[in-house]
Amino acid sequence: MWDWSFTIAILPELLKALKITLSATVVAYFLACVLGLLIAMVKRTTWKLVVYAVSGVVEFIRSTPILAQLYFVFYVFPKFGLTLTPFVAGVLTIGVHYSTYLSEVYRAGIDAVPVGQWEAASVLNFSRARIWLTIIIPQAIPPIVPVLGNYLIALLKETPLLSAITLVEVLETAKIIGDNSFRYLEPITLVGLIFLVLSYLLSLLVQQIHAKLS
Repeated sequence: MWDWSFTIAILPELLKALKITLSATVVAYFLACVLGLLIAMVKRTTWKLVVYAVSGVVEFIRSTPILAQLYFVFYVFPKFGLTLTPFVAGVLTIGVHYSTYLSEVYRAGIDAVPVGQWEAASVLNFSRARIWLTIIIPQAIPPIVPVLGNYLIALLKETPLLSAITLVEVLETAKIIGDNSFRYLEPITLVGLIFLVLSYLLSLLVQQIHAKLS
């Protein structure tokens, strides 16, 4: 049966661990957004060898499980002299993984910009950097905000995988509480509700941002 006193007692511990989950989500998503945009831009270059190399890496990352990538970065990289903390290894892996998907989202937004915009900027002799930063990206981002928001929510729900590389986030904390108390109903249920609330709030935030940008 549900024990409210036990629920109230463990809630502060879960909320404390939630900070790690949120921090990992924010950092990994920021990395995914930046790297995804760079990938989308690089794949539009005329350097075919670079395009093929980047496309191959992107396809490899998409085709392999994120959990296997986490294990590789955290447990195999040290064999080559690169030792990362669980948090850094986790956000780096998830960020790079999701950047491959966001690159396609960016590509769709960039392709939606009318060709005349590129031509007009070229006629005005704008630099390549100015074309991207002041003309193309500001027009490409607003239509794809809902899709970017969906990936943010999906990334948030991937953070429990970080427990596989010893990062104690909110779900792992709930499991530890259950192991110590032999009560799993309350902690696991609370974690489920926390993710539900966060996902709903994020969806509302994305809707507001999309409405303003539109």
